[in-house]
Amino acid sequence: MATKVHMEALSPTMEEGQIVRWLKAEGDPVRNGEILAEIETDKATMELVARGDGLLRAIILAAGGTAPVGEVIGIIAAEDEDISGMVSAGGGAPAASAAEGAEAPRGPAPHEAAGEPAAQQPGAATIEAASAPAEGGRVKASPLARRLAEEAGIDLSRLAGSGPGGRVVKKDVEEAKTTPAVIRPAAVPEAAAPSRPAPAPWTDAGAAEGHDEFPVSQMRKTIARRLTESLSPVPHFFLTVEVDMGRVLEARKSLNRLLEKDGDKISVNDFVLRATASALARHTECNAAWHDNVIRRYHHVHVGVAVAVEDGLITPVVKHADRKGLVQISREVREMAGRAREKRLKPEEYTGSTFSVSNLGMFGIREFTAIINPPEAGILAIGGVEEIPVAVDGEVVIRPRMRITMSCDHRVIDGAQGSRFLATLRGMLEEPAAILL
Repeated sequence: MATKVHMEALSPTMEEGQIVRWLKAEGDPVRNGEILAEIETDKATMELVARGDGLLRAIILAAGGTAPVGEVIGIIAAEDEDISGMVSAGGGAPAASAAEGAEAPRGPAPHEAAGEPAAQQPGAATIEAASAPAEGGRVKASPLARRLAEEAGIDLSRLAGSGPGGRVVKKDVEEAKTTPAVIRPAAVPEAAAPSRPAPAPWTDAGAAEGHDEFPVSQMRKTIARRLTESLSPVPHFFLTVEVDMGRVLEARKSLNRLLEKDGDKISVNDFVLRATASALARHTECNAAWHDNVIRRYHHVHVGVAVAVEDGLITPVVKHADRKGLVQISREVREMAGRAREKRLKPEEYTGSTFSVSNLGMFGIREFTAIINPPEAGILAIGGVEEIPVAVDGEVVIRPRMRITMSCDHRVIDGAQGSRFLATLRGMLEEPAAILL
């Protein structure tokens, strides 16, 4: 019995996925549980496994294509099984190639003006038979072939498709470009011309300079959606403190000398994460979330660590960070950050945080504000450590200082609560031994 291959929800927040590549080709044997394709979700690249046995009879969505969760993207069936109805219901003819599948779907090319067909030219083998029309009279063609034909003024109905089921593919259009018989300006017959008035002419002021456009990744789409969801309904307010980091830098230097033989290295951010987790355990009103008109205060401290990746941002989560030492936190963050950049994190490794930390200090940023990741109630924005003049006991001295800005959800955290949390955090960083208490 035939099995439909669906775009599955491979992460808790996934709404659509993009095919990175198929690991099986049409006609390849497939066994239940085998990996069929790699799917780019909103967070990582995940593996899609087969849910049946047979042959991969049809690839409906080619590499580069995007589909919502639940849509049919392929068919697994026996060699002699009729799948024509399933392919049609799944969204059209099988994809012709990975390159063509990456193109966005477009409408059919305009038909040429009515009149006598042009004379056959030498080498015009591509128009010796008309393409097989799909259901509804539409010529079967890949999205890329349609675009190329439209740009060249080629009538798709005059091409003999070489793809599956007579589908016109990129190669057919490129061959037709060398044939004058099919290269003519596309026009709408007078009788079919629309009656609405022509739009007023306009000029693109930036056309002469040009521009580049880049497809939006699933991660970038999710970032755009979630940040909009956060800024609109969540009432943000911000609290900033400046911390003397002299003791942290001294402790880091001493610890790294001890850890050198084991290949470990502690960063300033590791101290920040450990101190944040300890402060959250003491101030549970900040380790909280807004949930349907109730405030949820967590018994566990799971700290999300913002990591920049090629397509945007992801937050690996250090679970029970208040129970872990600096070395363990350092190892976990380094290992998860590496896999995050390769899009190899598992869903459970980037979900479930109760509070987040974003550090841009390594990029020379002195101070910034971060957007809360709902339903969390707070996030810390960590700036860089700078040597600046400050007054100490009536004298001006140079000290390493760092600014921390806390973004708070005012539905959950009040100003006084956030201030007490930051006071505890600052005390731990200015006296790192307090982290152990």
